[in-house]
Amino acid sequence: MDSAKLMTMKEAVSKFVRDGDTVYLAGFTHMIPFAAGHEIIRQKRKELTLCRATPDIIYDQMIAAGCGKKLVFSYAGNPGVGSLRCFRRALEKSQPKTIEIEEYTHFGLSGRLFAGATKMPFLPMRTNLGSDLPPQNPNIKTVKDPYTGIEVSVVPPLRPDLAVVHVQRADRNGNAHIWGIIGEQKDAAFASKRVIVSAEEIVDESVIRSDPNRTLIPDFVVHAVVHEPWCAHPSYTQGYYDRDNEFYMQWDEITKEHESTMKWIDEWVNGVEDRAEYMKKMPQEKVKKLLPKACMSAPVNYGSV
Repeated sequence: MDSAKLMTMKEAVSKFVRDGDTVYLAGFTHMIPFAAGHEIIRQKRKELTLCRATPDIIYDQMIAAGCGKKLVFSYAGNPGVGSLRCFRRALEKSQPKTIEIEEYTHFGLSGRLFAGATKMPFLPMRTNLGSDLPPQNPNIKTVKDPYTGIEVSVVPPLRPDLAVVHVQRADRNGNAHIWGIIGEQKDAAFASKRVIVSAEEIVDESVIRSDPNRTLIPDFVVHAVVHEPWCAHPSYTQGYYDRDNEFYMQWDEITKEHESTMKWIDEWVNGVEDRAEYMKKMPQEKVKKLLPKACMSAPVNYGSV
């Protein structure tokens, strides 16, 4: 690999993820960087503050493995299935260890990222007032609107130590294209001190330049670029593979007990070297089933340059 930023996920996590970090693994239902979370587990990072608008099962796995000391979140659940059992065990029974929580609305947490990305001191919002959240979260405060005198709820900026953003394609410097569901990836990247971009494909810079409107992540905020096909499984990457809904159902059964959860982690996370070995272990009939049919967008004429 001839770019200083190009490295394996193992190298990126070793270099940029530290014990005690505040970490944001981005992606709103879409392109969740499971491969990064698994590598963090393998490298036994601990005392992490885990931030996500939707913790989903990746943080359930990291909590079960003992990586997290705190969860900063808006919605926590196994989408379409139910509770995150590992998260609840840590919260209710301190198994495998106690975890602190800091809860916001979706808009509140994404607003915190936006404030962090734009270097704002706070973000004003209306939706907290009158809800049950402010009494439970001392970071949700109020200020007086200098124009109307009306009381307005505010949330503080979120500036993670590290963000991991998975994308469809990136060049060697980290300029990255995203399409499909656009979540909080851009703000997470701009708000964070260090950024790892993982990509289904590494492409020439000319490919990125050919479609500038898709370039959500620019190279100047990126510290590491990882070529990681199937990074998001069991989540999905638009145009590359579909969501593995069957696994989300299975996870609910796997996590009924801490022992069965750790057995899965020992086999599918600690028991493989990397994401490529994880995918080799996956039944090929399942892999084929997750491959989507082509559905191309219409071409765009950007004119002469």
